[in-house]
Amino acid sequence: MTSARRTPVVIVGGGQSGLAAGYHLRRLGVDFVILDAQSTPGGAWQHTWDSLHLFSPAAFSSLPGRLMPPQAGQEYPDAGHVVAYLRDYGKRYELPIERPVRVSGVHRESGLLRVETDSGTWHTEAVISATGTWWRPFLPAVSGRADFGGQQLHTVAYRRPQDFTGRRVVVVGGGNSGAQIAADLAYDTQLTWVTQRPPLYLADDIDGRALFDAASARRRALDEGRTDTGGVASLGDIVAVPPVREARDRGLLKAAPMFSRLVPGGVEWADGTRAEADTVIWCTGFRPALSHLAPLELRGRRGHIATTGTRAVDEPRLHLLGYGDWTGPASATLIGVGRPAREAARDIASLLA
Repeated sequence: MTSARRTPVVIVGGGQSGLAAGYHLRRLGVDFVILDAQSTPGGAWQHTWDSLHLFSPAAFSSLPGRLMPPQAGQEYPDAGHVVAYLRDYGKRYELPIERPVRVSGVHRESGLLRVETDSGTWHTEAVISATGTWWRPFLPAVSGRADFGGQQLHTVAYRRPQDFTGRRVVVVGGGNSGAQIAADLAYDTQLTWVTQRPPLYLADDIDGRALFDAASARRRALDEGRTDTGGVASLGDIVAVPPVREARDRGLLKAAPMFSRLVPGGVEWADGTRAEADTVIWCTGFRPALSHLAPLELRGRRGHIATTGTRAVDEPRLHLLGYGDWTGPASATLIGVGRPAREAARDIASLLA
C-alpha cells in the first residue's frame, strides 16, 4: 500500500494550464507536484482530430517563458506540433510531473487538502485544478436522439474525413470545431451542416491574437465597471483558418438552421423537411471536468465554482485554471493561460507565506 505523501501544492492536470502554473510556481520557489491522468505528455491535444490547426501563428500560441517554435510549412501549427512543444516545455523546466495518475477526489482534512488518486494520497496546502473540458463532452437534449438508427459521435471521437467517405453526414454546431470538421467533410461526403444561428465568420485577417486581445479588453472593462465590450463574441463565432476559408469560398459550407428532432433515418425540421443521414457528429462543446472536486461541495449554477480571479470563493486553498473566461480571460488558450497562471501562483505563494 502506498503511504500518503505531502507537498505544498498539488496541480491536477498536466496539459497547458498545469504546465503554465508549474512554470510560475517554480519561478517563485514553491514546491509542487503535477498529477497527470495521461500516460504521455500533451494533454488533450494528443486526442484531437488529424487536421486540427491552431488559430494563431506559433509565436502567438506560447506558454510563459518559452516561445513555440514555428512549424515548417505551416502558418498555423497543427496539433502534433503543439504536443511536441508541450513535451519539450515540461522537460525544459524540469517540472515534477507524475503520470499516469488519476485524481478521484479532493477533500478537506485537518486544515489541509487531501488529494486521493489511483496511486496513493497526497496532503497539500493548496490545489490548482487544471483538468480542462475535453474529458466532459456535452450532448444537447434533442428529441429522437435515441431513435436515430445511424452512428452518433461527439467532436472528441472524430479523427479524419476518410472514415466517412461517401456517407451522409450531419455536423451539428456553429463554432470553430463544427466549422473545421464540416470543412474537413465537405469534399467526399454528402454533408449537411446545421447551426443554431447563421455562422458568423471573423474577418479573414483576424486570428487568435485578436481573440486574446478582445477577451483581455472585455475583462479589463468589467473589472473597471465599464460597459461590456462583448469580448470575442463581438468579433464573430468562427476563425477562418485556411481549410475553413477554402471550403467556404468554394461554396461548400452552407449552414442550415438547427433541426427539430432526429428520426430513425436522419434529421427532421419543424416543417417536416428531412435530411437522410448515416452519421451525426455533435460539435456541441464541453463542460468543465470537475468531478474530482465534488467532495468540496462548491459547484454552483451551470456547474461552475464561484471564483475571484482563479481562487474559489468558498475554498481559498483551491484555484481553478484554464476552464474559460470565468477563470481568467482566454484562460483556455495557450497564450491566454499565462497571466491567470501567474496570478494563481502568486496568490498561493502568499497563502503559504
